Amino acid sequence: MTASPDDLFAYLDELKIAHETRHHEATFTVDEGRELKASMPGGHTKNLFMKDKDGVIVLISALAESELKLNQLHKLIGTRRLSFASAELMVELLGVTPGSVTAFALMNDKDQKVRFIVDKALLAHETLNFHPLVNTATTAISREDFRKFVAATGHDMTEVDFSELLGGS
Repeated sequence: MTASPDDLFAYLDELKIAHETRHHEATFTVDEGRELKASMPGGHTKNLFMKDKDGVIVLISALAESELKLNQLHKLIGTRRLSFASAELMVELLGVTPGSVTAFALMNDKDQKVRFIVDKALLAHETLNFHPLVNTATTAISREDFRKFVAATGHDMTEVDFSELLGGS
């Protein structure tokens, strides 16, 4: 069964991970959340759910301000060219809908079918901010607790420096 935000908060509590959540109007894009970002310290995220032609499924959590050359990303992570995965697959594997995709949804991927990629620029921040499975709130946790959360879900976390792609074509 898919976890709810309350299930996520209970899981974080069980893991002894401090978290703070701020509720707000629904945000679907990085631009829509600019005012919120100004009032919450730390690295804010954009999250992309993608797959390649071989069926490799990837969740990318990047710093909101990072420029992602999606047509080049596969070269850094060793996949074929990536495209956005379907909303149906997102719901099936991560239990969230478009606009609410978040690294916290890894807790719903019990079979570890999703490969997790994180932006090194995001990890430069002490506090990280993600949607808590819905896009009507933002939850802040420490970088170290985020690492603990990802490990607890059974996923590996591949750190990628997206700036390495900015010079590429």
